[in-house]
Amino acid sequence: MFFRRNVEPIEWIAVFLGNPGLRYDNTRHNAGFMVADIIAKEAAVKIIRAKFSALTGTVTLGGKRVLLVKPQTYMNLSGTSVRQAMKFHRVSLQNILVISDEVSLPPGKLRIRRRGSSGGHNGLRDIISKCGGEDFPRIRLGVGSPPHEDYVMADWVLSKLTDEEIALLSDAALRAAAALEMTMMQGLDSAMAKYN
Repeated sequence: MFFRRNVEPIEWIAVFLGNPGLRYDNTRHNAGFMVADIIAKEAAVKIIRAKFSALTGTVTLGGKRVLLVKPQTYMNLSGTSVRQAMKFHRVSLQNILVISDEVSLPPGKLRIRRRGSSGGHNGLRDIISKCGGEDFPRIRLGVGSPPHEDYVMADWVLSKLTDEEIALLSDAALRAAAALEMTMMQGLDSAMAKYN
C-alpha cells in the first residue's frame, strides 16, 4: 500500500526575474536572481527543480508555503513561467510577488508596491500580459540609470555591475529577502513601511 505525504498547498509564488546562464551573472537585469540565491542560502533550500520553464524550490516563510521561481525563459518571456505555476498551484495574481531590477532607482534602493505598471520593464510587461493584469505585488531593486540618454537601455541592464554596485546590490538583495519574509509574516503594508 502506498501512502502520500500530506503536503501543505502553495499559498504564494515568489518570482525572481533574471536571465539564465553564466554570461548574465552580476548584470543589472539579474538583481532578482541575486535575491533568490540569498533566500536559498539563508533558508537552506535549493532552487533547482526544473518545472514551469523555471528552476523552482519550496520554502515555508512566516508559516506560509512559498514556491520560489527563477524563470529560465529569459527576461522577456518571464510570464510564461509565472502563468504555468499560477495555474498548476491555483494561486491568485494577488499572491504572486515579483522581485526585479529597477533602473529608475539608485543602486541599492528598494521600492515595494502592491500593484503597478511595468514601468518599461520587459519581464514585468510579459507577466502583466500573460497573467491577467497589474494587481500583483513587487519588490524592485535599484540598479541605477544609464550614464547618458543616448545609452541603449538593453545594453545598460545587461552590462556587468562594478564592484561598488555589487556591494550595494548585495545589501539590497539581503533587505529584499527580509522584506519578502516580512510580507509572509506580517503583510505587505508592514514590509512597505519598513523597507520603502
